[in-house]
Amino acid sequence: MIAFLERFVSENETDTNPEDEESTNLSLCLSLELQGNLDFTCTATAGKDFGGLYSTTPLAVIRPAGPEDVVRVVKVASLSSNLTVAARGNGHSINGQAMSDRGLVIDMRAMDDLIHVVSFTVDGSAYVDVGGGVLWEDVLRYCVLSFGLAPRSWTDYLGLTVGGTLSNAGISGQAFRYGPQTSNVTELEVVTGKGETMVCSHTQNSELFFGVLGGLGQFGIITRARVLLQKAPDMVRWIRVVYAEFEEFTRDAEWLVSQEGRGESFDYVEGFAFVNSDDPVNGWPLVPLHPGQPFDPTRIPTTAGPVLYCLELALHHSSHDQSTTLDKVVGQMIRQLRYCGNLRFEVSVGFMEFLLRVKQAEQAAKASGIWDAPHPWLNLFVSKRDIVDFDRAVFKNILRHGIGGPMLVYPLRRSKWDSRTSEVLPEGRGEEIFYLIALLRFNPRCGGALTVEEQVGQNEVIVKWCRDKGLDYKQYLPHYRTQEQWKRHFGKKWTRFVERKARFDPLALLSPGQSIFSRTTRSLG
Repeated sequence: MIAFLERFVSENETDTNPEDEESTNLSLCLSLELQGNLDFTCTATAGKDFGGLYSTTPLAVIRPAGPEDVVRVVKVASLSSNLTVAARGNGHSINGQAMSDRGLVIDMRAMDDLIHVVSFTVDGSAYVDVGGGVLWEDVLRYCVLSFGLAPRSWTDYLGLTVGGTLSNAGISGQAFRYGPQTSNVTELEVVTGKGETMVCSHTQNSELFFGVLGGLGQFGIITRARVLLQKAPDMVRWIRVVYAEFEEFTRDAEWLVSQEGRGESFDYVEGFAFVNSDDPVNGWPLVPLHPGQPFDPTRIPTTAGPVLYCLELALHHSSHDQSTTLDKVVGQMIRQLRYCGNLRFEVSVGFMEFLLRVKQAEQAAKASGIWDAPHPWLNLFVSKRDIVDFDRAVFKNILRHGIGGPMLVYPLRRSKWDSRTSEVLPEGRGEEIFYLIALLRFNPRCGGALTVEEQVGQNEVIVKWCRDKGLDYKQYLPHYRTQEQWKRHFGKKWTRFVERKARFDPLALLSPGQSIFSRTTRSLG
């Protein structure tokens, strides 16, 4: 069976004349009877993404009116010998994952109005059904403003589509408590690579359900998701505290995420590394939460190295809570933390303002042109056992001058992830804790004055160091060029991943930009 499946995922060459294929594909597209729109001319945007590192030329962009149009597109592509289909959300991919060169790109944002009324189950829990092309920020506004409810787990940036994040994982500072976004959906509607619309859940078509979650778009296109909700708070007490020593930073961060379920605990825990200097992009000015909060560098111990660390916390509360009572609660919760004295910053903000905090940065970046510049990001999961070595070699050495953007580092809990999904985590060897590392290179004019090519090279150096030193790590939002690399990435999950591909997308029509499988004309059916 394994040998048979390996043959399926190998490259398949044909002797078909490319000009004949192009003509056939055009005819197939013109035969589509869509309720939405088929566009052969305004395709440039669909051939680019936020990363700005890759570009392609799609044959056509489809803006579907509903899931039925998605089915029609997939079925037409299956009639071709080489057409592929990519579902594009808000274009926030980094390495061309949502592109299809000379293929069909489905603009899922065309179905951004598919938010259904909030419903309640017999046990009183709430959920909302939303379309795969809906932005999380729109889900937030709708649920909070209309019902006083909100999803439990988020990403830091909410200008992402529901289907896009569920195809990866979807993580932020709430994931230590509720798990990634993939752990907070109970039902999906999916159009498979066979052009079949299937409703799936933990108990119904479960193989597809778990495969699609974190499946990088390889098994189907998410057209609807049922998202769990809970009561939304009014306010958030937002706190940042600074550390000079990485071991103290990680000890406190791990202790905080382990307090969940033991009485009072924070609702959000993240952290980041920053340069020990007054660099406005990489250094001390990153930390204060308000312009009126000065950062006093004299409070930094003289033993501090080139990099410092910030633990970022948030506590949900009601607007009716008295500030003195809230101050007391917060004081009790952080009393055991070993941060640098007087390097603590706090503000109280509205719940939606807190969750939409990156929106302001987006607007400023768009105004300055930075938003459209290349963003060679790198995201990793690193095991607890290796995180100190990673800090010593990467933060304190390779990246000691900063990267022109955030360097996130914070703990996650393995028990909050479902092993049946397609997501892959570090092996862990029995460890509950592992870390997210997110190197979000944002400003091309900063970050050690490296060119984009040099920044990409620096990312490759980091990954190579992790591999050569035998670190227990995985790439998050992964990008690989060969199937052998993908096989190593998925590890023990590779066989199941290939089996799911053969079952739900046997022609390998979907998500060609991931470069995992090659389009074939043979079905394993």
